[in-house]
Amino acid sequence: MGWAVAVAVLLSASPTFVTRGDVTPEADLRREAQAAWTSLETQYAAQAGGLPTRAPATVTIQKGTSLTPGRNAQGRPGVVELRQNTPGVLDAKTRTALRHELAHQLLWWACPASSEDRLFHEAFALTVSGELPAWRDGPYQSLSRAAKEVASAPAVDTSRARRGLARILGEHTGFPAALTRRLRQCHDGARWAAPLTVEELADVAVLAPEAATVVVSRHSGEVLFSEGDVRRAVPYGSTLKPFLYAAGTVVARGGASPRDASGSGARSMTVVAPEGRGTALLGSGRVESGAPAKTAAATPEGAGHAAPEANAPPLLAPRQGVQEWACGAGLPAKVDARLALLRSCNGWFLDWEATGLAPKAFGVWGPVLSSVGLTGLPSDMTEAIGLRSAHGLSPWGMAQAYRLLAEARPDVLTLLTGNVDEGTLSGLSTSKALKGVATKTGTVRDAASRPQFGWIAAVDADLVAVIVRPGKMPRHFVDELPALLTRVRRQAGLEAARVQVLGLLPSATVEARCSGAGFSLDDGTPRAAPPDFSRLDALTAKGPAVCLGSPWRIRFPDGPDGGRDYAGVFTWSAPPPYRPPPGVPTTPSALKARRGSDFVFRTTRVQYTAGVVAAEDVTLKGEARVALARVAAHNERHADTRHPGRALCDTTHCQAFRGTVRIRPEETRALQLPALKWGAWLTFSQGGDTPWREARPRTEVEALLGTNLVSLRFESGRVRYLRTEGTPAAPYEDARSLPCDTLRAGLKLPSCPQRASFDGPQVLFEGQGRGHGEGLDVEAAKASPGLSSDALLERAFGAWGTRSPTP
Repeated sequence: MGWAVAVAVLLSASPTFVTRGDVTPEADLRREAQAAWTSLETQYAAQAGGLPTRAPATVTIQKGTSLTPGRNAQGRPGVVELRQNTPGVLDAKTRTALRHELAHQLLWWACPASSEDRLFHEAFALTVSGELPAWRDGPYQSLSRAAKEVASAPAVDTSRARRGLARILGEHTGFPAALTRRLRQCHDGARWAAPLTVEELADVAVLAPEAATVVVSRHSGEVLFSEGDVRRAVPYGSTLKPFLYAAGTVVARGGASPRDASGSGARSMTVVAPEGRGTALLGSGRVESGAPAKTAAATPEGAGHAAPEANAPPLLAPRQGVQEWACGAGLPAKVDARLALLRSCNGWFLDWEATGLAPKAFGVWGPVLSSVGLTGLPSDMTEAIGLRSAHGLSPWGMAQAYRLLAEARPDVLTLLTGNVDEGTLSGLSTSKALKGVATKTGTVRDAASRPQFGWIAAVDADLVAVIVRPGKMPRHFVDELPALLTRVRRQAGLEAARVQVLGLLPSATVEARCSGAGFSLDDGTPRAAPPDFSRLDALTAKGPAVCLGSPWRIRFPDGPDGGRDYAGVFTWSAPPPYRPPPGVPTTPSALKARRGSDFVFRTTRVQYTAGVVAAEDVTLKGEARVALARVAAHNERHADTRHPGRALCDTTHCQAFRGTVRIRPEETRALQLPALKWGAWLTFSQGGDTPWREARPRTEVEALLGTNLVSLRFESGRVRYLRTEGTPAAPYEDARSLPCDTLRAGLKLPSCPQRASFDGPQVLFEGQGRGHGEGLDVEAAKASPGLSSDALLERAFGAWGTRSPTP
């Protein structure tokens, strides 16, 4: 019923339309006017909050007798004059012109206070008449140029002025907020104190953000530093151009692996255009300051770059006198994608779109950007490269997107390290301090071409930083970046740590889910992960699996009901076959542990260390926890003693790790202390002095040590035993020994035994504490509250340098 009343109110507000017979057919013209008025009233009421209570005046529609050649209609209160080129035909131009003039009639009735505000009238008419798309067609026009065109014709009654006004109106999606504010002012009866300005229409004041800074880990994805409203989406300027480049080129199969995403160093990588349309070698060529940029020949070391083949991102000639090609002095006769990206040449990207080969809506990277908060996909290149601020992205979302880009396309990050040498951040006192850091800048300008705010996105080997500053160009605040990176790096342990995980499980049984935005990388191309749990081996089949905005949740049969958190990046890396040393008995479980895992997990060193400590003894506190954390971090750097050429494992063969946990102050402090002096693997065990006694079948013991056991004894970390060999006629006893931990692990004993005795078909073992009993005794450390971590470690490993680590 409410809807019916609303319709009746709207219909009652319609004027009477009078025709004079000079524009035909009259009945169709009146019906067209009635339908247009109803649509205009609906849009007005939705934005203003209602309609006037008084009825509108009669509107006469007649043929124009004094229309200039460039005009299809004109009007004054109560009268609309139309041009009709063909009698009896209401063509598209006539209908559009009618809607435009009726928009003015509606304002004269509903918002008389705005009658003298021509910019407001024209902006409203262009917005509600449906003609904006037609005005937007044609060559790109910058916001500042559009503002000048409008300013040059205050009545906004020329084609150039209206095209400029359409450009300003297209700066943002949806109904212009400035018009909504003014319409509500009308409906509330407020005084029209000042006419609408271009700056107000472009919503400069609304868009201007506060300063915002965010830094995330490339490895774990966690936010390491945040200041300001980092979740607010604002226009992004040129900062997303690297994603266009990445979408327009893909890493060739069999080329350089995206696994080594260091974000620094000069190395070549083969890239091809989508669908294999040509190839190019991209490196890190240099342009001397003040000298023309030249295309260098590709070298075996990849220090130069070769001209791309046809259909790859093209070589394009700069267009003289075109504002969008004003991207630094000394441009070469032909500009390639690399230089266009470093110089942020808007004209190159616009002309790339004109070739028909540029990716649309960021190509394969569009879903990635949408998943981290991009408010809408661009409809054309001007929106994609930030010339029109139609959409926004938050600093947090920008950091997450660059994290994935760094993982997927290290070649793009390598290219961006050249920005401080020959790009938008070159020639500054800060440039040398940013050597090896990949950077991309962006500037959002207002209608007067003043910087509304600037962006810097930066990626180094471990961090992704995004800085947004209002009213500044990036070159004016880039000196903040080195200090920011240094400040964040005071948090110790941010470098990468790698560990083979879940090796005791069949790979096909491990499942992963990302509650944020999960992606698997297919030769550098991001593919969205399923929203629910899916097999981890499938996610990592062709490249790393990355979860943006949250840790991976991992589950497997007989595991914890809720699964485990893994904040980091998974890759598939099958280990070589493991062959146990001759004569060393090895159980099936030990074989799995010593083989390693098909999954390699990368996180930060401090996250890894905290995970090890929690897995080994979650109850540890104080200096004992610091000591164990230092040993865990030390061992991560000595993985070769356990798995030569590979990361260490997550079983007791190395040191336990069951996912990432909340970091405790002890782990942070441990990694802030000096590195340990011992250059070998350091063992530790739960230890303690609680006695235990357990029995194992003699057959199980002999499966490890061999048949015909005579005696067992334990000393100096080894099991020494005798076996009867030879023949019944000529027997003899053979003495052998093995590391005690081999027996302990094989029989699943709490610790290395102190005594063993034979009891018929069983062997009785006695001991105390838990673990192999070597190195750091965790329980003893707990019981020594007065000792520092240095003292605890010295007590455990003082003479360790003269010993060989247990294999």
